[in-house]
Amino acid sequence: MRRLCKSIALVMMVALSMGLIAGCGNSTDSGNQGNSSGNQSKGDSAQTTEIDPASLEFPLAETAEISALTNYPAGSESEPNNRTIFKRLEEKTNVHVNWKAIQSDQWGDKIQLEMSNIKTLPELVFNAQFGDTDLLKYAKQGVIINVEEYIDKYMPNLKKVFEEVPEYRTMCTDENGHIWAFPWIEQLGSNKTAIQTVGNMPFINTAWLNFLNLEMPKTVDEFEKVLIAFRDNAASLKAQFNIEGDIIPLSCIISGGNEDCTILCNGFGEGYGDPDPGRHIVVSDDGKVVCTATTEGFRKGIEWLNKLYTENLIDPDAFTQEWSTYVAKGKSGRYGVCFTWDVANIAPSLEGWAPLPALEADVRNITPANGSFTSGFDRGRCVITANAKNPALICAWLDQMYDPFQSPQNNWGTYGEDDDFDIFELSTNANGEQMLKHAPLGDASPVEVREAECVGGPLAILDSYYGVYVTCPDDAQYRLDWIKDIYTPDMNTKNVFPNVFMTTDDTKTVSNLNADINKCINTARADWIMNGFGDAEWEKLQSDLKAYKLDDLMAIYQKYYDAYSE
Repeated sequence: MRRLCKSIALVMMVALSMGLIAGCGNSTDSGNQGNSSGNQSKGDSAQTTEIDPASLEFPLAETAEISALTNYPAGSESEPNNRTIFKRLEEKTNVHVNWKAIQSDQWGDKIQLEMSNIKTLPELVFNAQFGDTDLLKYAKQGVIINVEEYIDKYMPNLKKVFEEVPEYRTMCTDENGHIWAFPWIEQLGSNKTAIQTVGNMPFINTAWLNFLNLEMPKTVDEFEKVLIAFRDNAASLKAQFNIEGDIIPLSCIISGGNEDCTILCNGFGEGYGDPDPGRHIVVSDDGKVVCTATTEGFRKGIEWLNKLYTENLIDPDAFTQEWSTYVAKGKSGRYGVCFTWDVANIAPSLEGWAPLPALEADVRNITPANGSFTSGFDRGRCVITANAKNPALICAWLDQMYDPFQSPQNNWGTYGEDDDFDIFELSTNANGEQMLKHAPLGDASPVEVREAECVGGPLAILDSYYGVYVTCPDDAQYRLDWIKDIYTPDMNTKNVFPNVFMTTDDTKTVSNLNADINKCINTARADWIMNGFGDAEWEKLQSDLKAYKLDDLMAIYQKYYDAYSE
C-alpha cells in the first residue's frame, strides 16, 4: 500500500473530511432511502460530498476509530482485536475498531434486536449475512445506507472485482440502482464443476465396505443392501474398528442443509431430487421453475427413505440432533454413511471414506444446487449503518478486505501466528511475488483451524487469484476433484435457479409465502420419513400448498428466471 498521509496538510484533510460527513448517520433524515421511487434523503445527499480520496490513504497519519458488530464461532476467540488478522489490519491502516461480538449460534436472534435500535447501533455490521428481506427492510427504515458511490470513489479493490466479473455488481444492485451491502464472493471452479454445485455430499465408510467385502453401491437397491450389511454386522464392525457406541448405518440432519440426505433421492421420478431445502425449487430443462414437493420423484424418494427408517438403517436422532452431536458421533467412528460439505469435519479422518456416487432408481442424475453456477456468493455480508460518522473512511477500510492478498486470509486464516498451526505459509508465485501457500492440514479439522484464525466478513476470491495470490486449499482441491470426477458426469440437469435480487415487494411476498410453504413441506417430509404416508396425506400436502399460494410463489420465481435468461 502507498504510505501517504504523513504531512500536516493531509492530517488536516482527514479531520476536515470527517467533519464534512459527520452528520451522515442521522436516522431521522435517512428514513426514505429505500422507498420505491428511489428518492434520496438528506443522508443520501451527504454521500455525494466530495472527499479527496488521498485523505484516506493508509496508514492514516492519526489513529481513527470506528465501531462494528460481528459474530464469532463458539469455542473460538471472542475478541476480534485479539485475532492476528485484525491486529495486522490495524497496523496497516491505523484504524482502530471498537468491536461488539456475538457468538454465532446466538446471532440470528440477537442481530434482529441490535438492528431494531438505531440509537445503539455500531457504524457497521461486518459479518451481517443478511438476506434480501433484511437488506430491503433496513434500507427502507433508514437503518443502513447505500454504498454504490463510495465503492466507485473509495474502494478500488472491490471496484476491480466488479470490473473483472460484472455480474457480481449486477447481483448486488437493487431495482433502483442502489447497493446496500458488501458481498462475500468465493470462486472455486465454474458451472457444473463449481465447488458449490453439491453441498450435502454423501460419504460412505469404505473401510467398512472392504472389511465386509462389499462393492461401492450404484443403485438404491444396492445401497440399501449395504446399509443392511452395516446393521447386521454391527458387532463385528465394533470389534474390528474398536468402536464405542452403537453402529449407525446412516446418519444425517433432516432439513439441515449440507447435512441433509436429500441427494439420495435424485434418482427417483424426474430425477430432480430436492437440492434447495430453503425453497424446494428446481428449474426444468425447458426453463420452468418447479416446486420439488409436487413431483413424483419427491414422493417416491420419501417413500424409500421411510423404508430405510423402518428397517432401522437411519439414525433416529436425525430429526433432532444438532451439529455438535452429529460431529461427536461421527468422530467416534460410528457412521457408515453421513452427509456434509467435507467428511474430514465429521469422520475421524479422510482415510477410509469416499464420496458416494449418484444412486440410480428410475434415472441417474445429480441436480446442481441453485445459484451454484456463479460460485459462492452472499449479497448481504456487510452493511454500513446510518450511525456511520465517516462512511468514506469505513468504505476505504472495508476495501482492504477485498485486497487479493487479504481476502484469502479473511476467508480461511492467516500465517505467522504463535500457535501450533497456521492455514498459510508465506511463499512466492512463479513471478517471484508474494503469495499465500496453504499449509498441509495433517490430521487437523479444516473447519476448526479456520474458525480459530479467519474473520469472515466481506471479501472476494476469484478463480484468477489461484497461483498468483494464493494456492487452492488442499481440501477444496480434493473436493473439486470429487465433483468433477464423480458428480459432474451425472449432472444431466441443464439449468439452476440464479442468484437474483428481487424488488422490495416481491422479496416481501416471497418471504411471507415461503415461511408457510417451507414449514408445510419440511414438516410433512420429516413426518413421512418417520411414519410413512399414503395417497390421502399426499393429496393433503398438495391441497395445503395450493392454499398457501404456491402458484403465486412459482410465478414470481418464473418471472425472475425468465428475465435472467433473456
